[in-house]
Amino acid sequence: MTVPRALAAFALVPILLLAACSNEAEMRAVDPGAEPPAPADSPDATPSAVPAASGPVQTRGLATVLDTGEGPQLCLGAVAESFPPQCSGLPMEEWDWAKAGEAMGGGGFEEGNGVRWGSYHLTGTFDGTTFTVTEAIPAALYDAMNNEPEALPGTPCPEPEGGWVPVDPAKATPEAMDAAFNTAQGLEGYAGAWMDQSEDPAAANDPTKVIINVAVTGDTEDAEARLREVWGGSLCVSQARYTEAELNEISIELQERLPGVLTTSGGQDVVRVDVVHDDGSLQAWVDEEYGDGVVEVTSALVPAE
Repeated sequence: MTVPRALAAFALVPILLLAACSNEAEMRAVDPGAEPPAPADSPDATPSAVPAASGPVQTRGLATVLDTGEGPQLCLGAVAESFPPQCSGLPMEEWDWAKAGEAMGGGGFEEGNGVRWGSYHLTGTFDGTTFTVTEAIPAALYDAMNNEPEALPGTPCPEPEGGWVPVDPAKATPEAMDAAFNTAQGLEGYAGAWMDQSEDPAAANDPTKVIINVAVTGDTEDAEARLREVWGGSLCVSQARYTEAELNEISIELQERLPGVLTTSGGQDVVRVDVVHDDGSLQAWVDEEYGDGVVEVTSALVPAE
């Protein structure tokens, strides 16, 4: 298995930090053959700021606008479900609560304890720091136009002869399901586990109607044999390139190195990173740093349609 560069990166960080404290002339005085530092726009240079957008952008779906009395802010990441809600976001310009609610016949937002907030689909410009609004669609109207269900993880194994049915119904119980997931986490090279649920919503909580998926970097046949000791329902054991621990390590590193990170998560051989804005340069950098396909960057602000 090829180990991602992230696993060696921690050992290199102290050296890189020390080198950053010296200028090019000082480095060459010690080692005349030393390479000059990478320019700021080089793909090898760690990005230092959230990229500005060259044209109009829009939020990917809905976003929360919140004002505690110090000016509106656009929250693209997590929002605490308190009353009133709490979040930290981008400063905004050209925001008008009254205009934002005109499409709803006035209002379109909530207030409580001196805080005003609402959910909107926004279009505007972004200079790398501030979002300037040109259009706002309240959540109620946007949901009516864009009501697409979220795609669920699938099953990489081919369907067995006879379909996805339990091989031992006595071991296709909620208790057996819990035991299967606990066993999976103890497997050598554990890379992740998830359920592929039936398309029938009524069967979603029926253990005999779900497929347990487990990915490992090691021997899949050995992993399946161990899982079959406790689980008799549908099962798919697939091969992975990276363990869950390796993906988590990359996730943590990216939270520290990549500007504008909102969330990170690892699974199914990919680290997924949500950022405030990517003009393509952040994805190019992670591809160079970790290899193509290892990290997937998703921008919360995307080019306006």
